[in-house]
Amino acid sequence: MNTIKYTIILSFALLVASCSSGKSSFDATGTFEATEVVVSAEATGKILNFNIEEGQIINIHQEVGLIDSLQLYLQKMSMLANAEGVRIQRPDIKTQTAAILEQIETLKREKERTIKLIEANAANSKQLDDINSQIEVLQKQLSAQTSSLQKSSANIGAQSSALEIQVAQLEDMIEKCKITSPISGTVINKYAEAGELANAGKPLFKVADLQSMYLRAYITNDQLVQLKLNDNLNVFVDAGNGEMKKYEGTISWISDKSEFTPKTIQTKNERANLVYAVKIAVKNDGYLKIGMYGEVSFN
Repeated sequence: MNTIKYTIILSFALLVASCSSGKSSFDATGTFEATEVVVSAEATGKILNFNIEEGQIINIHQEVGLIDSLQLYLQKMSMLANAEGVRIQRPDIKTQTAAILEQIETLKREKERTIKLIEANAANSKQLDDINSQIEVLQKQLSAQTSSLQKSSANIGAQSSALEIQVAQLEDMIEKCKITSPISGTVINKYAEAGELANAGKPLFKVADLQSMYLRAYITNDQLVQLKLNDNLNVFVDAGNGEMKKYEGTISWISDKSEFTPKTIQTKNERANLVYAVKIAVKNDGYLKIGMYGEVSFN
């Protein structure tokens, strides 16, 4: 009887010691989070295909679906045709002024011949004045025609540029019909299916980066002075059968504002009313899950 009583007392003592030891084995607790992105439709139209499933791993910029872009494509082709029609209207200044230039060159040769005749007393100066007057008139015509053609060319160039900008806008809208992932990660939720009508802004799926997770824990003011960014800490999670699995973590963020202790979080100093949130980055080996509890040791 005394042996049984002694065994019970010893077992209780070991349990108390174990609990006491467990209570001081960590300095803070928290839950694991991941970078989550809700991907929404950037275009309006029927979803032609949407080839993802929840739990699927996808890469950054990977195309996972397509929204109907036929009407946008037809608008683009029409705009390209209009742009080509405008471009061919651009005047060829060199060709359209060639005739006047040729007349000017002919008169210049005539001027040289007349000067020689005047020197030989075979012509009078009035003939030379007439030639100079004709050259001056033609040069003014050339200048006016060139200016007009240049303005017309600039106006057509502006129209062509405006159409090219509209084509670029349509190409951007067509590109946005492709459903892609902004990050590499795991599909957490899928909100739409192929065949449904998507409107711009409609959520399509949620993806989370589960490779690099972080533990959001809360520390007291006394603990805050012991930590700084990029400090290495030990993070523990329950591995079952009373065992704890250890991970190496790095402090990636410390809140600059205190807040009241969340009800779901235990801190080492339970009497503290205000705590600071910290994020501890942990490399996931596939075991960590969003919402899983973790413990942090500063040692």
